[in-house]
Amino acid sequence: MLVSVAGVGIIFGSIGIVAEYLLGEVASGRREARRMHESVDRLSGHYILCGYGRVGATVARELAHAGQAVVVVDIRPESLETAKRDGHYVVEGDATDDATLRQAGVERARGLVTSIDSDANNVYVTLSARALNQALFIVGRANAEGSEAKLQQAGANRVVSPYTMAGRRIAELATRPRVADFIDAALSHGELAFSMEEVEVAAGGLLDGRTVGALRDEGIFTLAIVRGPRDYVPNPGADRAVAAGESLIVSGSAETLQRLRERA
Repeated sequence: MLVSVAGVGIIFGSIGIVAEYLLGEVASGRREARRMHESVDRLSGHYILCGYGRVGATVARELAHAGQAVVVVDIRPESLETAKRDGHYVVEGDATDDATLRQAGVERARGLVTSIDSDANNVYVTLSARALNQALFIVGRANAEGSEAKLQQAGANRVVSPYTMAGRRIAELATRPRVADFIDAALSHGELAFSMEEVEVAAGGLLDGRTVGALRDEGIFTLAIVRGPRDYVPNPGADRAVAAGESLIVSGSAETLQRLRERA
């Protein structure tokens, strides 16, 4: 009788320990999901990345190096776990769903990158995001030939084909290797002491009305002035004054450009 009672106690005690462990794990997962949701709700001016494959992971890494907060949206739990380990915010769900994009803070976001393997999904995400935020800067990934036009019609500001870009990159390395290496180094965050940046000229801001020569005296070299899509003024003269609505492609030391971004 004592052995029977002891056996029953051991069995139910083991079941209780296992049940307590499982319930603790479930509660912990829910707490983590709630904390992540609250963190995303506090974000503003961030970037949303739809799809965390090889291309998406590279995009997220470069955005993080630039000091931008990234919210990864993916339907695959394993991809989201990888994104969390890489230090990004995550939202589990279908990026083509408006509710998922709202949960990622699309109304408060600065930009969105859709790098899903399916061109149809990328087009649908672009349509949904553009409808939810007209001011959002959207970059879409085009896998198949002919998808670039569809993404632009859907509202993407820029469209990138990884295969086309890879072909151009290979050709540049074959014909102008040092130029390509220099540009890569200038655009890579933390690689060298100098960098290249794009700075918008705001009305009444620090740069409005300043001349290219005055900026050069501060160690900021203006490579081009952008007045509109494909409308560039390369190597502007020292007396050229910049105006609100224009953008500057500038080069200089990393510290100087960092101060310029903060002031502008």
